[in-house]
Amino acid sequence: MRISTAQFYESSAANYQKNFSNVVKSSEEASSLVRVNTAADDPVGASRLLQLGQQASMLDQYKANTNTLKATLGQTESVMTSITNVLQRAQELAIGAGNAGYTDADRQANASELGEIEGQLLSLMNSKDENGKYIFAGSKGDTVPFTQNADGTYSYNGDQVTLDLAVGDTMSMATNSTGWEVFQQAINTSRSQVTMTAPAVDDGRVVLSNGQVSSGVTYNNKFRAGEPYTVDFVSGTQLKITDSGGNDVTAEASQGGAFDPTTKTGQTVSFRGVDLNLNINLAAGDTAAAVLPGHTFTLAAKPDTFTATRSPGNPTATQVTASNITNPANYHASFPTGSAVMKFTSATAFDLYAAPLTPNSQPVSSGTVVAGVATASGVSFTLAGTPGAGDQFSVAVNTHETQNILDTVNQLKTALNTPISGNPIAIQKFQAALASGIGNLASGADQLSTSLSSVGGRGSALDTQSETNQSLVLANTQTQSAIRDSDPAEVMTRLTLQQTMLQASQLAFSKIAQLGLFNKI
Repeated sequence: MRISTAQFYESSAANYQKNFSNVVKSSEEASSLVRVNTAADDPVGASRLLQLGQQASMLDQYKANTNTLKATLGQTESVMTSITNVLQRAQELAIGAGNAGYTDADRQANASELGEIEGQLLSLMNSKDENGKYIFAGSKGDTVPFTQNADGTYSYNGDQVTLDLAVGDTMSMATNSTGWEVFQQAINTSRSQVTMTAPAVDDGRVVLSNGQVSSGVTYNNKFRAGEPYTVDFVSGTQLKITDSGGNDVTAEASQGGAFDPTTKTGQTVSFRGVDLNLNINLAAGDTAAAVLPGHTFTLAAKPDTFTATRSPGNPTATQVTASNITNPANYHASFPTGSAVMKFTSATAFDLYAAPLTPNSQPVSSGTVVAGVATASGVSFTLAGTPGAGDQFSVAVNTHETQNILDTVNQLKTALNTPISGNPIAIQKFQAALASGIGNLASGADQLSTSLSSVGGRGSALDTQSETNQSLVLANTQTQSAIRDSDPAEVMTRLTLQQTMLQASQLAFSKIAQLGLFNKI
């Protein structure tokens, strides 16, 4: 086979360039120890590196979210711990106020300190984070979560939305604890009320407490089903209790409704999850058998109450001054639970929505205004002023199943400020209010403890997830290195071989070039 001189030179040049290119590439790889610089170097490896790079970016974001969560949870835990300590002092004051040797002045001194505690609690519950957002307002970080109403009660203005951050591929965690969950859901132990129906004029012989809920399950399942109850004193030592249907349910009361008017312990009756205290006040010459029969009381759950506030920017200055349930059936059938929004479409018509109101919200009912009273879904609201189209009112519903700890402290403060010395009936009412306050403070502390445990649980889970993420970061780095980085020994061996081949090709070219015809002339 013959080849021309031109073919020989072209072939030799091409091989030399190829070998030189390999040497240059291997030299760069030996210098950087990076094997994959472009997709052409390793298509499969480059694709895998792209995926690993995306995972590394997500892991970096998870780390940033984790740091944010740790800071937020730490601040929340600190505030909750401070509130726990403040509540502990309130409990100590409440328990101490039951001291038989205390005077009105002593109790009022305790009430004064409770007032300071109330202010401390309000300030702590309205705490802000480092960004100026309210910690316990839910997703409404710019809204003050707790405010005091004109009647002294407190309202929660935030929502029940938690703000979640992803800390793993399949794990998100709440950054906040809402005020609704932490403070509004404390079980209210004082959910029932008693009203004397006979005699027409209270003779002061019997005081029946409103009752303390001792079993929430029994109360909800049995007590609520039979209310209102009628409690009759049929003798000096026996009660008769009938439910709303007229059925005698006395057998479900402790001791079958029997009581001992001569001892304090004998005047406590437990019925369907509610503990009632009888306070018998016999005058000189009275006998229980002669005086007590004929005293009758009605026992029922406290009716729901409403707090309506006008929205900022309302076209008119109209206010809601009072509210009450006028049709229980309609109320239970359609009134929104928790909170609602009244939106007026004219001076005499409005729509009722479940809160929060959104552009897609549909009214649950519509109402009308007659003689200054707006009625919808079985609830009537008394208006001061004439509303206009566009007026809105937020309506918070208090079912009395739970109670804000601020309201508990406020009620306890009021009870301690009330003079009772020398007044047996006032003393008995105070003792009932004190028992209610102590019970609700304990309930509030339990709810706060549960929420604090939730924060701690999230922190523990966050630590575990952080360790998992760190392991993934390490594995990601190692895998990327295995694909992208070169083996120094292998690179240097290959480079030496390629350099030797390049030198050999140079020598072969020079030797073969000397075999040309012109070299023989």
